[in-house]
Amino acid sequence: MSTARKNRFQKINITTIVLLFVLILAGGVVRSSGSGMGCPDWPKCFGRYIPPTDISDLPKDYKQKYVAKRVEKNQRFAKTLDVFGYSDLAKRIREDRSILVPEEFNAGKTWTEYINRVIGALSGFFLLLSVVFSFSYWKTDKRIAILSIFNLVLVGFQAWLGSIVVSTNLIAWIVTVHMLLALAILAICIYTYHVARISGKSTSGSSPLVYVITLAALFVSILQIAFGTEVREKIDAVANHFQGGYRKDWITNAGEIFQHHRDIAILVLILNVALFALIRKGFNRHSIQQQLMSFTFLMITLQIVTGILLSYLALPPVAQAAHIVLASLIFGAQFYLLLNLFQGVKGREVSR
Repeated sequence: MSTARKNRFQKINITTIVLLFVLILAGGVVRSSGSGMGCPDWPKCFGRYIPPTDISDLPKDYKQKYVAKRVEKNQRFAKTLDVFGYSDLAKRIREDRSILVPEEFNAGKTWTEYINRVIGALSGFFLLLSVVFSFSYWKTDKRIAILSIFNLVLVGFQAWLGSIVVSTNLIAWIVTVHMLLALAILAICIYTYHVARISGKSTSGSSPLVYVITLAALFVSILQIAFGTEVREKIDAVANHFQGGYRKDWITNAGEIFQHHRDIAILVLILNVALFALIRKGFNRHSIQQQLMSFTFLMITLQIVTGILLSYLALPPVAQAAHIVLASLIFGAQFYLLLNLFQGVKGREVSR
């Protein structure tokens, strides 16, 4: 019975990881299509569990109603910021007149955001199942259950932060924190899956050099994702300045942050080329380490392609969504590689 529950935990956990990547993709689609305000309230959408498909389904005063709710929520959030000493930011939120501008109903954007929320709810459900079955490891490794519970709490906080993202009209730094928290949730899921997979098996580590290079590559990838989020925020500001027009000029007006993002991309490539050489030298081609490294390189190649498309084709929305999910896949593969280098199963990760 215990073995069956352990196997079920691993299956549920890997399903959760896949769902989290799908959720990141959905979030990228929401952001690139400008659907973040498609649902003006949270957790419901226009006060419904299933949103409307036509403006005729809404009351005539729907704009004023949801603006009033957003103002009320922002006032509560500003008070929270005051408590933690962020008075300047709280003042900016209180004085932000943009939240008084009502969003026009758009069925496409509403349902895009709604689907994103459904995927989020499904991911949360599987995280809850992970907690339930994680206790099958309680006697052998308490970390799995403790981290699964912590991850569920983190998801609750992430959901609350998502409501703040909506009510504050997508304030820049909150969007960045939202993305980094998504990576943290993903990393914990990958970690608990790895610990469960190696539980009770003979393990071995790798050379310190490979481990350090992998850690450096992972750190730079996280930095690259953070810079990428800031680039997106800057471009949003430029787009608002041009009122959605002159799309080809958005990148040129983004400033130095875009150049920094591109420079870090070169560093990501260099580190992963060095790591690929070390992995090829230290592990055979059937090892999980080589498989993960090959997958990472494929994702980096596709990431470069989408980066070029974004730069030279005026930020096509499809490339924007692909760019962010590819970055997440690179992060996930590198993190899992790091775990397998530190503690991999003997007999499957065979050194040459």
